[in-house]
Amino acid sequence: MKPNADKQTGAGADGTIRLLGEIVKSANLSPAARAYLDALGLPNPDADTETAEVVWMHALAVGYAPAYLTENADGIRQDWPRIPLPATKKALLASAALGRQVASLLDTETPVEGVTVGSIREELKTVAAFTRTDGKKTNPDAGDLDLTAGWGHAGKEGVTMPGRGKVETAGDSLDIYLNGLTCWRNVPAPVWEYTIGGYQVIKKWLSYREKPLLGRGLTVPEVRYVTETARRIAALIALHPELDANYRAVAADTFAFGGKAK
Repeated sequence: MKPNADKQTGAGADGTIRLLGEIVKSANLSPAARAYLDALGLPNPDADTETAEVVWMHALAVGYAPAYLTENADGIRQDWPRIPLPATKKALLASAALGRQVASLLDTETPVEGVTVGSIREELKTVAAFTRTDGKKTNPDAGDLDLTAGWGHAGKEGVTMPGRGKVETAGDSLDIYLNGLTCWRNVPAPVWEYTIGGYQVIKKWLSYREKPLLGRGLTVPEVRYVTETARRIAALIALHPELDANYRAVAADTFAFGGKAK
């Protein structure tokens, strides 16, 4: 939601709009998006948060569909991606529900049932399990959580440079080492290779936390964070077929502006 400066006057230095002493806010939607939601019979987005979010959540679902990313690579490279809009309210709400799943998996501050909290899904239980390779109990005081496998180092003017680290292949998955004794076991290769903004998510995180850079070993919550991140990415990858199917269905039946809603 954001202040609607087009309809109100009296904007303060902080960008809020005040009318008779009240702050007036409206959904961050264009006139065309508002017309689209109205045509589908959805509530006023200024008064209903879910409606205000629905187009954005739909865009997230489409934007994370591998098929969409492949077919629209040129537009994405030019920073001008086009998102097809579903022709029906039912299709829009279903797509937005998928988008909310994506959003929760990407938001590391939002616990996800079955992925990071509660009864962990069976296929995720063994992903990125932290362990000592000799089977003994982990001892942080003995340096078991020290990240010293060479994931990052200080470059020119203190800029952190990534390193090769230590990775061992174990069947169809990888073991990612903190040091010579401890590792995160069973990290699927697609999870390890997963990128956002052009960077491998987990590897980038590790590169800033080498002990010489951080000045200390990792904490137990930080070790757990890597496990949870790997499980989030694995769950997101598992959504790909559903995201692709959703994108295909939307692309096959898009809303026609100027026409009648179905």
